[in-house]
Amino acid sequence: MSLFEAIIFGIVQGISEFLPISSTAHIIITELLFGYNFPGLAYEIFLHIASVFAVIIYFRRELWSVIRGFFSYFIEKSDINKIHFMFGIYIIIATAITGSLGLILKNLVVDVMKTPPFIAAALAVTGTALILIERFKQYGNRQEDSMTWLDAVIVGLGQTIAVLPGISRSGSTLIAALWAGLDRDTAVRYSFLLVIPAILGSTVLAAGDISGAIWSEIGAGPLAASFLTSFFFSIVGIIWLIDFLKKGRLLYFAIYCYILAFLVFMLVQEVPPTI
Repeated sequence: MSLFEAIIFGIVQGISEFLPISSTAHIIITELLFGYNFPGLAYEIFLHIASVFAVIIYFRRELWSVIRGFFSYFIEKSDINKIHFMFGIYIIIATAITGSLGLILKNLVVDVMKTPPFIAAALAVTGTALILIERFKQYGNRQEDSMTWLDAVIVGLGQTIAVLPGISRSGSTLIAALWAGLDRDTAVRYSFLLVIPAILGSTVLAAGDISGAIWSEIGAGPLAASFLTSFFFSIVGIIWLIDFLKKGRLLYFAIYCYILAFLVFMLVQEVPPTI
């Protein structure tokens, strides 16, 4: 892999990870356009880890508040500690649902989910879901202190579907959280913090995909370049989404998903594994 290609991969991952347009689909499309088809999800997971670091850095105060309040609740059962404790529990519930059901769903379609027709169809589904939540569902006004276990189940199920390339993880969790009645700020914060255990869990599950052949094919220099680029542009993506949700509409992302789905279906060709 050239340094230029590695940087492009990093930019694509960073920008698309937190926008409701499916970063996994974009990485696979980029692979196909460059003539790559890496077995498994090792390289995608590698880029996703950079995005996790970006979330941790950007939301460090919120993350620390949840962690501190979660463990402090065992000592001091104050109202604020209870809110953080329950928020942590809801993250655990959603993650457990994704981890158990997502693995089953992924195994059912693993042979076809990297193909252009599958990705195109999944992108169209994402676009349709964005339109539905934008047009027919009023955004809620509930915050962390009024969340329930049902919210966590709904968001966990939404995140489960996002194991399929083309189904946006950020989009599915945001849509599920908004549909459940959470306000935009709470939905965004919940969605972003959920990415940490989700990707770290995926890293563990993808450990068997990691081989010396993949890393020797990509190279240490391109790996470092793609990782750093992914980290930087993940920060950009986070800021962009938060700002966009304050001013814009999800409909624009839906239109983008439809256009990309059409282009992928018509123009992108599958290539055999490179390793």
